[in-house]
Amino acid sequence: MRLCGGVSILVDHLVVLRNIVKEYGDRGKRVRVLDGINIEIRSEILAILGPSGCGKSTLLRIIAGIEKPSSGEIIYRTSNRDRPPIGFVFQSPSLLPWLTVLENVALPLRARGVPKKEAEETARKYLSLVGLQEFENFYPDELSGGMKQRVNLARALGIEPEILLMDEPFSHLDPLTAENLRAELLDIWLSSLAPVKAIVLVTHDVVEAVYMADRIAILTPRPARVASIINIDISRPRNRLSQEFTKIVDLVYEYVS
Repeated sequence: MRLCGGVSILVDHLVVLRNIVKEYGDRGKRVRVLDGINIEIRSEILAILGPSGCGKSTLLRIIAGIEKPSSGEIIYRTSNRDRPPIGFVFQSPSLLPWLTVLENVALPLRARGVPKKEAEETARKYLSLVGLQEFENFYPDELSGGMKQRVNLARALGIEPEILLMDEPFSHLDPLTAENLRAELLDIWLSSLAPVKAIVLVTHDVVEAVYMADRIAILTPRPARVASIINIDISRPRNRLSQEFTKIVDLVYEYVS
């Protein structure tokens, strides 16, 4: 894997994935999960859509640097560091039950050596952004599922990432709570209240992908390849009942069905 910055091809792209291959196993029992993935991530909301088990979450972990590809390269647009700051929101809130909400959000900053007072000030800023400023002294088991996921989002935003990776963040929530969180995330994105330049959202939900994203990368069944990348040229806020919205949903279903 090659990490480099200041490359001319990255003028319009934050991350370029080139021919990413990922295999698991050994001793002749190898399974190829990703098979030559090529995607360019811009300043955008990019949805990654594909069948269960095709490697969407693996791809997110590779972008984050949590896993390495078996082959291929990742090129980041960065001037003075190997990788830009990347936040990660998982499917289920991974909060530490013995820490308060404030302490959970401040934890990644404290782990980076940020002084306690400064870390807590930043944590309060992002708790306020997700509407939880009054719950900083609560513990995770005192919160609803939607509130826990808001804390999860605040913690990811607290490191002030350039890229925010989200792995089916609304899938474990009831429909109304999920809808509210989608709207809040879009408000944060459109208002530029956080320094996030790109959001990469893994989802199984076609309507969610069309509602949230600027582009959708559709993956094939395992071993995953990019079947198509669809541009969503609909102004926000988007009306799910509009003809243009329905047309794109139908187009996406042609690739995933």
